[in-house]
Formats: sequence, C-alpha cells, structure tokens
Amino acid sequence: MRKLVWALVVVVVVALLGFFVAPWVYGTFIAEDDAPAASVSTEGAEAATGELDGEWTVVEGAEPNRTAAGYTVHEILRGADVTVVGSTDQVSGSATVTDGTLEAAEVVVQVEGITTDSGQRDNQFRTRVMDTATHPTATFALTEPVDLSTLPDDGSIGTVTATGTLTLRGAERPVTVDVDVLRTGERLVASGSIPTTWTDYGVEPPNLGFVTVDGAGSVDFLVTLEQN
Repeated sequence: MRKLVWALVVVVVVALLGFFVAPWVYGTFIAEDDAPAASVSTEGAEAATGELDGEWTVVEGAEPNRTAAGYTVHEILRGADVTVVGSTDQVSGSATVTDGTLEAAEVVVQVEGITTDSGQRDNQFRTRVMDTATHPTATFALTEPVDLSTLPDDGSIGTVTATGTLTLRGAERPVTVDVDVLRTGERLVASGSIPTTWTDYGVEPPNLGFVTVDGAGSVDFLVTLEQN
C-alpha cells in the first residue's frame, strides 16, 4: 500500500513539473525571437534613373527588398518574452505621384497568407483572431498628401511621414507612420511599422493560460513599386 501511495505521489510530482517547469524551460532556453520584420535595405542600391512622378504598382521585388507585409507581437510564455513575426508576400497596391507629391496610395494584404513558424498559431490567427473567412484583407489607404520631393536620388534612404486609414478585421482607424523610402534605379522601395493596439480593431489577443499575447504590436510592410 505504501509503495502505491509513493508511486502516486511521484506521478503527481512529475505531472506538476511537466506543467509548470516545461513551459519555463521552453521559454527560457528553447524559444527564440523571430527575425525582425523586413525593412528597406540599400544592399545593391543604385542612383535613381526614373522619374518620380507617375503611376506606381506594387511588384514582387527581389531580395533583400522583396515585397512582404504582416505583424509583430510579443508572446509571454511563463515570464519569457518572445517576439513573433508573421508575414506574407501576398501583397498588392498602387501609388500616384504628381509634382513630387504622393497624392494617393493603397496597400492590400491577403491576411490568410500570413504565416509564422507555427501552424497551430497560424490557424488560430486565421480563424478565431482575424476571421479571414469574413475579412480576407487588411488595407492601408493614404488620406493626406506626402511631399516626396526631398527624397535622395543617390541610392540612399529618406524618411517621410504618411497619414492614412488602417483597416483590420473590418474596422477602420486613422494612423500615422514613418516610412523609409529608397529610390533605386527605376524602382521605389518603402517600409514601415504601424504601432497597433489590437482591441481597437476588435481583435482579442489570445490567452491560452501559460501563453499570452501582448495587447499591442505592429503592422509591418515592405513594398517594392514600379511605374506603370
């Protein structure tokens, strides 16, 4: 009888250790931050050869400036803070520049295409979090003109501030974002990260007990554009 009791005690202790210690071990020693969201790179950049004015369209681009968009959040796993980055190359958009001024711009992201290193996380994101069946896209649309006339044309990066409307899960909110812009050859490359509080868009960050997601993060984009 005493042996049976001790066996039960051992089983309970092992189970408790597995429940409380395993997540801590994973979060402290195994889990790693994802690479940061892509941003404009000057690697291989050259002086601008095309005109700035005109109609521009988002294209696939090429490394290290391949078009992509997604999100950055922090997961808290038993006290361990892990950065998670999701992204997709399913991005489209356009821009209009007249007399050196960006007059219109829109970026459209197919949310269902956003992935991370975890299929389970991605399934939660597509269904319960973002409901992509009902809200398949996220968009940023410019609402105020932006002066681009001071952007360098020597293959270096300039920064402008863009004001627009961000739409997530069907909810629209005004946002302002600093955008890094590179004129290289006949292309434009732009990137930025929009600080985002998820509940502002009706998005409830998952809380699975030993894993919680911060209520704020960012919506990230890197787009390469070519003139029509």
